[in-house]
Amino acid sequence: MSEVKAKKTTEEIVENDNQKQEETTTPVNDSEDKAILEETESEENSNQEEINSEESTETLEETPTEEEAVTEPAEQTSVKEIAQEEIEEVKEVKEEKPIQMEEEFDWEKLDSSDYSEKERKDLENEYLPTLSEVEDKKVLDGTVVRVTDKEVIVDINFKSDGVIGRNEFRYNPELKAGDTVEVLVEKQEDKNGQLILSHRRARVLRAWERVNTAQDTGEIVEGTIQSRTKGGMIVEVFGIEAFLPGSQIDVKPIRDYDEYVGKKMEFKVLKVNEAFRNVVVSHKALIEADIEEQKKEIISKLEKGQVLEGVVKNTTSYGVFIDLGGVDGLIHITDLSWGRIAHPDEIVTLDEKINVVILDFDEEKKRIQLGLKQLSKHPWDSLDENLKVGDKIKGKVVVVADYGVFVEIQPGIEALLHVSEMSWSTHLRSANDFFKVGDELDAQILTLDKEERKMSLGIKQMQEDPWSVITKKFPVDSKHKVKVINFTNFGIFVELDEGIDGLVHISDLSWTKKIKHPAEFTSVGEMLDIVVLDIDIENRRISLGHKQLEDNPWDTYQTLFIEGNVYKGKIIEMFEKGALIALEHDVEAFAPKRHLEKENGNSAGVGEELDFKVLEFSKENKKILLSHTETFNQAEEKAKKTATKTAKKEVEKIQQTQQKSTLGDLEALSDLKDDIDKKEKEKDSDDE
Repeated sequence: MSEVKAKKTTEEIVENDNQKQEETTTPVNDSEDKAILEETESEENSNQEEINSEESTETLEETPTEEEAVTEPAEQTSVKEIAQEEIEEVKEVKEEKPIQMEEEFDWEKLDSSDYSEKERKDLENEYLPTLSEVEDKKVLDGTVVRVTDKEVIVDINFKSDGVIGRNEFRYNPELKAGDTVEVLVEKQEDKNGQLILSHRRARVLRAWERVNTAQDTGEIVEGTIQSRTKGGMIVEVFGIEAFLPGSQIDVKPIRDYDEYVGKKMEFKVLKVNEAFRNVVVSHKALIEADIEEQKKEIISKLEKGQVLEGVVKNTTSYGVFIDLGGVDGLIHITDLSWGRIAHPDEIVTLDEKINVVILDFDEEKKRIQLGLKQLSKHPWDSLDENLKVGDKIKGKVVVVADYGVFVEIQPGIEALLHVSEMSWSTHLRSANDFFKVGDELDAQILTLDKEERKMSLGIKQMQEDPWSVITKKFPVDSKHKVKVINFTNFGIFVELDEGIDGLVHISDLSWTKKIKHPAEFTSVGEMLDIVVLDIDIENRRISLGHKQLEDNPWDTYQTLFIEGNVYKGKIIEMFEKGALIALEHDVEAFAPKRHLEKENGNSAGVGEELDFKVLEFSKENKKILLSHTETFNQAEEKAKKTATKTAKKEVEKIQQTQQKSTLGDLEALSDLKDDIDKKEKEKDSDDE
């Protein structure tokens, strides 16, 4: 009986709880949770006391087995557990979990008989279509219901309207009720059951979708240029900031970027990188697409030599771009004027209308080469017919190079003045030493070819040739003081006069010293005493000498340094094959390495003063050969010679004595030998 009462009490509590849950439409607060918990615990205690008083002795015997607990969980559930489940359900409602009315509400238990089953289903089918399916993070179109200073109420056909901050519509100050806006469902319900929407995020998502679609389909989009940035402009497209490169604004160069700020223009999407939030657009691509067919038509009608009118579109350091009405052509700087110019701006200006001639064009590459100077007569055609070789003319230096200068005789006519024709000197210098750009000069025409349009000039011809009077001004054996102008390995170049250079060979610098390089003797810019040795007018060469200013000391050295004599000397420099020896009278001689061995077996070194024997003296070659080794070997040789002579005398005495004692024996042997030889000859004749 107690079991039946407990079970009945439990069923009543559960039924009451279900009825309360069905009637609940809003979340329950904390005070209501506490009241429900206290009421449930009081009922549990009263019921438990009744059960314990009536059947306390039968509790253990009637306890359900483990199998019964498994098969009948509803009967086993205690009142306390049911109360706990009720509290957990209340908490779930508080945690904003939507109640699924269709699954949890039991229409069969509804104590109402106003509607039949069929009527109820009809009403349900009529109501359900009025509700839209809403998913989180989905972009929908909504209708503005009301606009306030801080909020915008939007209806998305859901059970409740969404509220969006007014600042998300800052770009649209004219927003009003009834307007359709795109929104993103952030959350279907917050803690207050409110629908959370975002217009800003919806615009961004929709914008990227539209941008990607525009790139894929090639759709033309409209945008507003917001500001200028490095290398281009910032454009707003669908609410996204895109980059417009400066080269993609127009087919012609942009001179003032600021004039485009605030303009609405059409663009083509070139590149989209959503990961880096990067969009690149182009307005030039639309223009090029429009004029592409126009270009083909214009190029197909072009002919070489055709004269067209164009507008100066752009100027560069190498030429001018001309707009021919949809297609561009280039005038190279050399085709702008017959004369030499530094920049095209000297001839044309921007937006200027000029006539040009077509020199060449490439249909495939769509390149057109134009000319401007070809429309005027060539200056060489207007050159004075009476002008001839030998005439003197005036000109201006327009170009300076190392090999010469270009002189402008008149616009479009230039002549070359080579550096060799600037001075009579055979020692060539750079043209920069004579002229600079802008200098005016008088020159003589050396060559003139009107057909080839070439002319060469000279200025030294306008002066007397110094070589024509060289023998008078600088005769052989004459002495002069000249300036050193250059060095070579073989000698020194000096300037005798303007246009006359002479050479002092390195062998003619000193009688006694061996000079390896002229820099050891003098330096550039110093004055040097010389004597004229020889003049070759035909080859324009003059030989000079410096040592010839003094008498040849080798005539005297011949009597001072005799072969076989010994002299004091100092080693001043060592070489691989020997040493340089300084003798008296500032004379330098050479000692081979094998002749530097000292008496102790060591080799002599730099700085040592020793005795040297003259092995060889050559006046012609200005050469003295010495030996130190021979100085101590000489005494030994004398002793050997003396001993040899003595030994020879003793041998001779012995031989004479032997000859006298054996003279008779020698004569008998000689006779015997003669007889033997005679008999052999006779025998040979008989055999024959």
